[in-house]
Amino acid sequence: MSTRSARTTRLKSRNLRKRVQSKSSSSKHHGNESPSSSGEDLNRRYYLRRPRSISVEGGSGTSFDHESAQPLRKKKRKTYSNPALQPQGRVAARYLQHELPDEVMYYIFSYLKELDLCNAAQVCQRFRAISNDHELWKILYMEVFEYNESPLMNPEPCVFEFVSPDDPTYDNPWKESFKQLYRGVHVSKTSVPHCEMTKGRRLKGRNIMKFDTIESAYNYVDKEEMDNPLIFIHSGVYHGDFLLIDSPVSLIGAAPGNVMDHVIIEKETESTIMFVEGAKRAYLGYVTLKFSPENPSTVPHHRHYALEIAENTQPIIDHCKIKSLSVVGAAVCVSGQNADPTIVNCIIRDCENVGLYVTDKAEGVYKNNEISGNALAGIWVKNGANPIMRSNHIHHGRDVGVFTFDNGLGYFDNCDIHDNRIAGFEVKAGANPTVIHCEVHHGQTGGIYVHENGRGQFIENKIHSNNFAGVWITSNSDPTIRKNEIYNGQQGGVYIFGDGRGLIEHNNIYGNALAGIQIRTNSNPIVRHNKIHHGQHGGIYVHEKGKGLIEENEVYSNTLAGVWITTGSTPVLRKNRIHSGKQVGVYFYDNGHGVLEDNDIFNHLYSGVQIRTGSNPFIRKNKIWGGQNGGILVYNGGLGMIESNEIFDNAMAGIWIKTDSNPVLRHNKIHDGRDGGICIFSSGKGLLENNEIFRNAQAGVLISTQSHPILRRNRIFDGLAAGVEITNNACATLEENKIFNNKFGGLCLATGVEPIMKDNIIFGNHNMVDRAVSSGQCLYKISSYTSFPMHKFFRCRTCNTSERNAICVNCINTCHAGHDVEFIRHDRFFCDCGAGTLSKHCQLQGEPTQDTDTLYDSAAPMESHTLRVN
Repeated sequence: MSTRSARTTRLKSRNLRKRVQSKSSSSKHHGNESPSSSGEDLNRRYYLRRPRSISVEGGSGTSFDHESAQPLRKKKRKTYSNPALQPQGRVAARYLQHELPDEVMYYIFSYLKELDLCNAAQVCQRFRAISNDHELWKILYMEVFEYNESPLMNPEPCVFEFVSPDDPTYDNPWKESFKQLYRGVHVSKTSVPHCEMTKGRRLKGRNIMKFDTIESAYNYVDKEEMDNPLIFIHSGVYHGDFLLIDSPVSLIGAAPGNVMDHVIIEKETESTIMFVEGAKRAYLGYVTLKFSPENPSTVPHHRHYALEIAENTQPIIDHCKIKSLSVVGAAVCVSGQNADPTIVNCIIRDCENVGLYVTDKAEGVYKNNEISGNALAGIWVKNGANPIMRSNHIHHGRDVGVFTFDNGLGYFDNCDIHDNRIAGFEVKAGANPTVIHCEVHHGQTGGIYVHENGRGQFIENKIHSNNFAGVWITSNSDPTIRKNEIYNGQQGGVYIFGDGRGLIEHNNIYGNALAGIQIRTNSNPIVRHNKIHHGQHGGIYVHEKGKGLIEENEVYSNTLAGVWITTGSTPVLRKNRIHSGKQVGVYFYDNGHGVLEDNDIFNHLYSGVQIRTGSNPFIRKNKIWGGQNGGILVYNGGLGMIESNEIFDNAMAGIWIKTDSNPVLRHNKIHDGRDGGICIFSSGKGLLENNEIFRNAQAGVLISTQSHPILRRNRIFDGLAAGVEITNNACATLEENKIFNNKFGGLCLATGVEPIMKDNIIFGNHNMVDRAVSSGQCLYKISSYTSFPMHKFFRCRTCNTSERNAICVNCINTCHAGHDVEFIRHDRFFCDCGAGTLSKHCQLQGEPTQDTDTLYDSAAPMESHTLRVN
């Protein structure tokens, strides 16, 4: 055949196809409706067969059959007429379109496939309504895709989502899903039901390709260079496929029920599936990936994974179950520059190694995954990797939950991390993750562990109910712990040790079994703006040369001391509110030192501050009030510089100094105490200089029992008892003091007391005791239980009283007149006769009071039980 005649044949063939298509589109349909858009879309997928013979005009005026190459007899042209337009045809068409019962029509249509239904929908309105029936399309849909619960939508590339069959967004969700997914090729171990597909061939009635292996299907779509290629992997276990994905293909499981449980891809050597450069918008979803080496302990497997994502790739991994049985390596490995996957809604469970491993500057988004029961860490992040982890559930691991190390980074948001055997979150060796809005709880050891120069930002997390400390910081690590809730730990809240540092700020720390914050062994954190309260132990515990700047915290309602400082520790506490504790506010013992400055310390069951056993703190500009056991207690060899404090409204003495203690008190204001101002006894010493002591219920300064302090340039005034009282073989050096306007006198000395006096000014005091004696009153009237006047007291041999039962001179002269009496000494006391504690009723008093013994000193303070409990 000549070139010209061949070209003419092709031209005539093309014109014939156009006439057939034009005639089909211009046919008159009942109801004059337009074709269905979805029907047009599916009809485009038909392949029109080339006509068996085409009439070509030749020079001889004959026709030519291109298959038989024989001349054909020229046939007479027939006039076309539509049978449906004839009278008999119109009756049949009307019956079919209007009168045949719906049940019959639905039965007939149930034999049609999807493309036939689309064609039928173009005939008339009734056919269109029947062809759009949800049940018809659902049955067809399950035959092809196997999804039996909800239709799967693919609204845009790499986005697959199941929607409700009743979703109002779509007129017919099953049909719409057909339209969106019809381009896909299928992989099945057996024929897809009712499709009668053969390997690598298109099927009559359906534009569908089927393959027996995933590898062959992928090679097909890769070779065809299809737009937005899609592969459906049907139910079955697929072994041994070499799956190295380097193109933007979508692979998705297709099965009834829980899809991922029925589609399993497994491999024994090399990685089960690998995404490498070129797979920028690839998708894998709704499958199970398993790496099951024949010998799980073989070392070469550490480079093989169930899922491997290499550099310069951005695949999406969605709703997959991933597991590796190799004891080395990981189930998922994301490695290399620009490795940036999105892994969502996946389950990485019960692996014999690491669950998810992100390394070598890889990134990616990991969201809504469940990572649990793995032999090693649930997640590893190292070597500059910087993933974004959101809303993951990481739990019941046989090792740590999340491990960031070797300069690993990462952003962890809203993750639930719990019941892991080691720490919930571990940071090591220069790692610097950001952890926000996570819940780290019920760890079998600790919550967060930062060590070996680890860093990190831990912000607005809930850290609770861990067996060890909620947060550990050690070995030169310097994290930021900010705005967290740290509570109900079986040990402490935050534990900083071994040269740890860190910023601990704006946290709410409460209900922990040990100290809310513990600082030891040269650690030096900044602790500020925290609330530390209701601990079963103490608030802040600094020991073994611990340091730290502790400022503007609120420490309250703890079972033991609000703050403990001991064993060579030197923290700085500034502007804290330490209050309402069940023992001491701030407790320095066993060489505890440091600075206590500008704090409010109030309402403790014991003293506001206690200093003992060689401790030597600098206590300056604090307000100390409301203590039920006094303001400051210095005892058992305690020291300290106590300067410029305001100490008031304490139930007992403002400052106690006893048992060989020797502090320096300067420029303090000690006032309005419900007991004495300063009480020094049991060999207490101290330098009291330039203090103002006023308006206290007992003596401004009481010195007793072998004590010998130095009082210099103090002002002691307006007291409700004496200004200074010295008793019980004590002594003192008094220089340049001003003592005035005190109720029971300025300076009151017991029998045998001879203080060293120099340049004191004592004036304007009111000797209420002498006035009471002169008026014949019982001295109990001016003493009661809280005020002890100094005067002569006696005992009555006739009434068989002891030295503990003092009797004032007026009661001796009146109530015990004629009795055998004995003068004891001049000292401070209250009258037992007036108190009604003797068998003889006092004639100078009214009704008797409760039995009590005379108290010669203020009530002894309670010492802290902290050491005993600890």
